[in-house]
Amino acid sequence: MAIHGNVSLRPVSQLNYEAICDLDVSKEQQDFVACNMWSLVESHYNSHYQTRGIYLDDEPVGFFMWVPENKNMVSIWRFMVDEKFQKKGIGRRAIILAIEEIKRNADLEFIEICYDPKNAAAKSFYASLGFVEYGFDEEEGEILAKLAF
Repeated sequence: MAIHGNVSLRPVSQLNYEAICDLDVSKEQQDFVACNMWSLVESHYNSHYQTRGIYLDDEPVGFFMWVPENKNMVSIWRFMVDEKFQKKGIGRRAIILAIEEIKRNADLEFIEICYDPKNAAAKSFYASLGFVEYGFDEEEGEILAKLAF
C-alpha cells in the first residue's frame, strides 16, 4: 500500500509528547517494542538521546529514539509505527529520513540496530535497507545489525 501524504520527522516536545505516548503497536508486536512513554523518560534524563516523532502530514504516527554511542557509531534504540499506520510504507520512508539525519555526523562509520530473533518482519525489513547482522547481544537476547558507510 502506498503512502498518501508527506512523512516527516519532528522533535518530540512539550507540544506533542502526549500524542507520541498514545501511539501503540499491535498486541502481537508489544513484546518487540518498548513503550514510548518509557523511552521519553529515558531521553529526558540522558540529554544525548535523540527522539523524533514520525508524522504523516500533521498527524503523529510513530516514534524514533537513537543514541550516539561514540563519534563513529549511533544506535537506533526505538522505532515504531502505530498499528493503524503500518503496511503503508511510512516506516520505510521514516527510517530513510532518520538515516539521512543521523548521517549528518561526519565521523559516523555505522548505524546499529537490534531486534528480537523471533521478529522475522524486523529482520527482513532491516536487511532490505542494507543492515547486516554481525552479532548477538547475550544480555538483551537480541540480534545486532549494522549499516556501514
